Amino acid sequence: MKKLVPIALLMAIAAPALLVPASAMAQSRAELREDRRDIRDAQHDLRRAQWSGDPRRIHEERRDLREARREYREDLRDRDRRWAENDWRSWRDRNRGLYARGAWRAPFRYYRFQPGARIGPVYYGPRYVIGDPWRYHLPRPVFGQQWVRHYNDVLLVDTRRGTVIRVVPGFYW
Repeated sequence: MKKLVPIALLMAIAAPALLVPASAMAQSRAELREDRRDIRDAQHDLRRAQWSGDPRRIHEERRDLREARREYREDLRDRDRRWAENDWRSWRDRNRGLYARGAWRAPFRYYRFQPGARIGPVYYGPRYVIGDPWRYHLPRPVFGQQWVRHYNDVLLVDTRRGTVIRVVPGFYW
């Protein structure tokens, strides 16, 4: 019984810190859904205004649509920021063996890429693609994007253009 009390106390202290990212992601998902609904409503209102032909109303509805799209982009950025700060780092700290570097080598030199950089197909070839990003708690890439390993870093690459979208430096130990 004496051992259970400190363990229970530690769990009570650590549990809220572990639950914050999940609740933040759920809140973010609901916000994004609501923002998409606002965009659809604003598009519908703009079509109605265009049908009526009133220039002042058309101008107002376009402004509302721009505002709804801006809020959606801001919520997307906030969600990405929360993911970058919380989710994978805490998961990595609890599962260190999964992120072990191993004897991984590439036939090219290391270069620290920045988002927006254009890279050649040799950097995101099938040998370097992370086929199971959910295993590492990485967000699912959309169509035409892939998570790629570059030494200890992980890159999200737009494979159609060869553009780096996101860089997670020091991902592997």
